[in-house]
Amino acid sequence: MSIPATSPSRPSALTLFLILVLPPLFWAGNFVVGRAVHSEIPPFTLSLGRWLIALCCLLPFAYPAMRRDYPLYWQYRWRLLAVSLAGVAAFNTLVYSGLHFTTATNGTLLNSCIPMLILLFGALFYRLRLHIWQVIGLALSLCGVLTIILHGEWARLLRLEFSSGDLIIFLAMVCWAFYTLWLRDIPASINRLGLMGIQIILAMILLVPLFLWEHVHGITPQWNHEVWLALAYVGIFPSVIAYTLYTLGVAYAGVARAGLFIHLMPVFGSLLSVALLGENLHLFHIVGITAILGGLFLSNRA
Repeated sequence: MSIPATSPSRPSALTLFLILVLPPLFWAGNFVVGRAVHSEIPPFTLSLGRWLIALCCLLPFAYPAMRRDYPLYWQYRWRLLAVSLAGVAAFNTLVYSGLHFTTATNGTLLNSCIPMLILLFGALFYRLRLHIWQVIGLALSLCGVLTIILHGEWARLLRLEFSSGDLIIFLAMVCWAFYTLWLRDIPASINRLGLMGIQIILAMILLVPLFLWEHVHGITPQWNHEVWLALAYVGIFPSVIAYTLYTLGVAYAGVARAGLFIHLMPVFGSLLSVALLGENLHLFHIVGITAILGGLFLSNRA
């Protein structure tokens, strides 16, 4: 159900601010929690557990729409399978895998390159025409991404020395960019809450064999209260509450204004990583995120 901006129940300025600022905070927390428990729960188990909890929360509300839209799901089955694989199964699993080998700070900063990847792939595969400022912005953002991946040591590029964790997380961002572009091919007549439910179900079907592979090879979780709390957090806050609040934020404030708040994610991610995980914020982090955000600014020039 969409809520028009002119609704009489429009929230106060403070409430609207919280609606817009909490999603990037919860999404940044997903990276921090994934890093915090990386040695206690393997990535496929964490990803499958996250979506199982999210599905239990969403299904009572999404099921009527899912039942109504089932013929459309079958009509667009291959596109649905693609977006479920890229945006739900692969994205989160790759993020959790990458966080085994890199910091949450690097992960949240690399997340900021998604808009530029969408522009790049849109130009390469969807014939999206880029103006000169967008090309310059892409180049600047690429320099920022490489600065983070190379940890500010550009000589590593010549020696092809990259952090495996950063590369895995960057691959996750590539998956999300394609997910965003592929979503355009799914008609607006399909209810978005039901769409999220069916994507989670398809992603879980894809994740079950990987989950079983982990257990067959003895890669099992160390169950304790921290792991259970982590599962509860990633299953509820970034998966359900953040999505719901962001949808409300778009309805009340518009896409452009709500989208601007997403850029708070690397800020929250860096602060949480330093405060909760004891990670260090280095000069190359600041240079990298400045270049990425500068590229975004240039690419959005009229």
